[in-house]
Amino acid sequence: MEKPPDRNRAFARRSRGAMTTTESALWTLLRDRRLHGVKFRRQVPIGPYVADFACHALKLVIEADGGVHRLREEADANRDAWLAEAGYTVQRFDNTMILRNPNLVFEAVRRHVEERRRHPSSVSLREPPSPSRGEG
Repeated sequence: MEKPPDRNRAFARRSRGAMTTTESALWTLLRDRRLHGVKFRRQVPIGPYVADFACHALKLVIEADGGVHRLREEADANRDAWLAEAGYTVQRFDNTMILRNPNLVFEAVRRHVEERRRHPSSVSLREPPSPSRGEG
């Protein structure tokens, strides 16, 4: 996979410190390996994009979609297509759903994680090495 541009890494770093209320609520559900020990990261550069949340081991991206996403449907479709080409599955959740029904969101992600773990042939369950530690 291609290395993310420096501007994406800088944007991701800034975004981690300025998460929206919805992103914080979703992060509360995903952090600390709460889903069967699977590690999610937040504001993750993947190629030319920055994913809201990603699990590299399962090649899963989780996106919190606010109102602006209704105006960028084509851009989001192109982004999802690029991520799919890179082997990722993208799950998108509307901000309202995340805030009003966090248990439904958690269950949807949990079911997907369980399915991927049951059939891991298409994904590696090993996290890729961290380039920041000089392992990649």
